[in-house]
Order: sequence, then structure tokens, then C-alpha cells
Amino acid sequence: MRAALSTWGVGDAVLGGVALLGVRPPDCPRDLVAVIVLPRGVLVVVGVDLPDPAMRLEAPLNGQWKIDGWPLTRPDGAMSPAAEALEASTAVARRIQDMRGEPLPVTTVVAVGPYVGQVVQPTVDLNRGVRVLHPKPTTLLTAARELATSDRPCSADHAAKLVAVLAPTGAPPDRRDLIAEGFSDATADLASASTMLLPKIAVAPPTGRKVLPYVGGVVVGVLLIIALIASLSSGNTADSAATTTQPPPQPTTVVVDGRNFLPRGADRTEDCAAHAFGDVRAWLSGHMCMQLRRAQYETAVDGRKVGITIAELSLPDATRAGELHAVASTAGSGGVDSLVHEGKGWSGGPASFDRSVIRVSVKGAQLRITQVVWVEGEPDPSAPKLVEVAEQALRLPAVQG
Repeated sequence: MRAALSTWGVGDAVLGGVALLGVRPPDCPRDLVAVIVLPRGVLVVVGVDLPDPAMRLEAPLNGQWKIDGWPLTRPDGAMSPAAEALEASTAVARRIQDMRGEPLPVTTVVAVGPYVGQVVQPTVDLNRGVRVLHPKPTTLLTAARELATSDRPCSADHAAKLVAVLAPTGAPPDRRDLIAEGFSDATADLASASTMLLPKIAVAPPTGRKVLPYVGGVVVGVLLIIALIASLSSGNTADSAATTTQPPPQPTTVVVDGRNFLPRGADRTEDCAAHAFGDVRAWLSGHMCMQLRRAQYETAVDGRKVGITIAELSLPDATRAGELHAVASTAGSGGVDSLVHEGKGWSGGPASFDRSVIRVSVKGAQLRITQVVWVEGEPDPSAPKLVEVAEQALRLPAVQG
């Protein structure tokens, strides 16, 4: 599989995306050969080892598999491994849905080996979004083109969340790298769709392609991100100008480095300055801010509850984001009000985020302010355990629905 993906090359083509190799997503019943996250779909690749090489494989989803005319026999009596592959694909789709990931189509690829010259599938099975194939570069590329059929490309931010949901250890690829791999730039889309008098911010095309490192402690092997090929145009999106508050999500879990974070509410608005204070508010009042997203989470350290609040501001370009980063990183310069401060906390959560551990980070045109506090007891902005949680919280999604 790795060889098939690599031989697609690093030049221009019709696909993009990243591949997670040797991964077992949470709640998935088996290890997967790969999960390929494309801008327009997710491919779940399940491996099946045949007893011998075959010239012809008849592979119906419901029925007897035959190798060169001979029935495939298994110790468990099953007529085919298709049911196991579909079970794994269903588990991945359910994981994405439960974690409120981007609703891309999730389809199944059954990669058979050691060698198959021809695979015969009923048309009804092909229409169900399942491909049985020997993973050669051409067969895998054809399957990806046929199966990744979303009406609009997934954004880079949502792609990072998908990667974190499916492989919750390690850090997702950088947003700029994801944009280079064909995922849309939501910030650029907002800039071009705005009715205000703003100059369009053109995203410079990538000058070189590279394999994206994404190493995590998955169950088997090393999780790798392989840069596929990017040649997609971003879709048009436009958010409402009014502040919208998402309803409280059902308790699900985001996992970062093995630690569980429970979502406790989120909102978004285009009036960034109205929810800021101090020098940060003054800066935002004189500069354009595309959007403010806020989210809050809860976790526990040694049985003690911890509250987390995130404020993510989308600026027109990286230069302005850097300017705001310089302001927000200065002690006593203000920041962004938490949802708790505005009376939108959660039962059993912290009373405030005063004297919290604060991390200010910037990626491209986005600036993030992360705050972490003990839910109960005296605040301790220098507590090592809280500092560790703050570093992990930098990778939490600012979108919960």
C-alpha cells in the first residue's frame, strides 16, 4: 500500500490528501492498512491475505469468494472477508459522526494480496461504494477517483480535526501543508465571499511537495502521513454575520496524547472585538478579524477536574496574525473573554479562568489563545500538570459541531 501511494508521485494530479498507515481508530474492531483522508472523501483500506496468488478473484459482498474458480475457504466458515471490512468501515464512519467530524463520504477498499490479476465484483456492490482490488498504483488511484465524490472539498481545519479523530495520538499536519494537499482554505474563502471592502488575499501555490511527518503511538507500526497529490480548487463558503451559539453537544471525547477531553460548548462570531478586552480589544477594533471561534473542554489530571477554554481568531493574512500575536503574548495586554465569563459555562465547570495557564500560538492566519485552570481549589498558573494540559490543548479543535 505504501508503495502504491508513493508511486503516485509529487507532481500535479487530480487528488490530494493524507494517508494514515497502520492505524486503528478508536472503537474500530481491527487494524487497518490505511485510512486515506482526501478533500472529497475518506477511504478505509482493509487488508486481506489470500492463501495463494490468483489470476482471477470473484469477490461479491454477499456470497462465496472464488479464487480461479475455487471457493475460498476459511477456518471460521465465512464465505468471504467482506463483512469484516464493512464492519471496520462502519466503525470509522460512526467515529467521525460521533466526534462531529466533517461529513465526508466514507467508503471501503479491500486490498487483497499477495497478487491478483483480475477482480470481478457485481455492479450492485460497486454502487455501494466498495472496491476489492490488488493495491497497484493505477487500481488504487481509480478507486480514489470513483469513491471520493463529496460536492465540496473539506477545509484544512476540518481535515486536521478528522486526522485527530481517526488517529488521536500525535499532532495533525500543519494547516498550510493541508492546504497544499488540496484541502480548501476556509479563511481565503471567507475573504473572497465577504461583502465588505477587503482586498482578496491570494494563497501562494506551494513551491515544493514533501512527505508530511505525523508520528504517533498507534497500536501497530508507525503512523505515517504520506503526501498524495493536490490539484483542487476551494469551494465557496460564507458564514452568517450574526453571532451564532451552538447548542450544547452531547458528551463525546476528543483524545490527545491519550488524554480524554470532553466538549463543553462552543460558539462563533464575526464580531471579534466585542468579545475581547484590553490591548487585544483595542487592536481588533482597528483591524479586520474574519471570525472568532471559542470552545471549552473538560478533562481530569490525577482525578482532579481541569477546565480548558480556547479562542481562535481568523485574520486576513499571516502578517496580521503575527501582529496580533505580539500584542496578545505580552503579559497584561488583555485577551478574549471565555464563554464562562459570559455566563455560558457548564455544570460542574470552573467559576472563571482568572489566573489560568495561558498559551498564545499562531499558525498561518489564525491566532489561538488557550487557557487552563483547576475546576476546584486555588488557581495555580505555574502548575506543571496544567502546563502539560495546556500544551495538549493547543491541538484541540475549536469547532465542536
